[in-house]
Amino acid sequence: MGLFDKIKQFVSDDNKNSIEIIAPLSGEIVKIEDVPDVVFAEKIVGDGVAIKPSGNKIVAPLNGKIGKIFETNHAFAIESDEGIELFVHFGIDTVELKGEGFTRIAEEGQQVKVGDTIIEIDLPLLESKAKSVLTPVVISNMETVVELTKLSGSVEAGKTPIMRIKK
Repeated sequence: MGLFDKIKQFVSDDNKNSIEIIAPLSGEIVKIEDVPDVVFAEKIVGDGVAIKPSGNKIVAPLNGKIGKIFETNHAFAIESDEGIELFVHFGIDTVELKGEGFTRIAEEGQQVKVGDTIIEIDLPLLESKAKSVLTPVVISNMETVVELTKLSGSVEAGKTPIMRIKK
């Protein structure tokens, strides 16, 4: 096998094991370390990014199955078809709103595709009442991840990648 064959094999193997996590919300990517909550900032529940939201929907960031949707509809867990466990938590201390500003669309156990709406939000209401609307998107089973690439910039829900993972 020649050098180019080895490079080609390396590149194609690389892409095969790469998983893209798509933005669950429209907005701007923020470093997870900048979230005003120690549990997320110090990566206690997992590593990832946060999004400063600008839209009114939280959508599936990958193809998979909805695990838990919190009773107050402010957060949910999803497991991808590849076994990545992702946790999306809208804002900080939003559990205290007892569901106000959130409308559940999807159900626990439901199979979803990237871009399917999980929860609708009333962003102006949440901006006025929540401690922060920064929304952490974290991988909770980091032990299965070999490499994590965090992206930056403006994102569109269901369309723009926010992270790339190699398993």
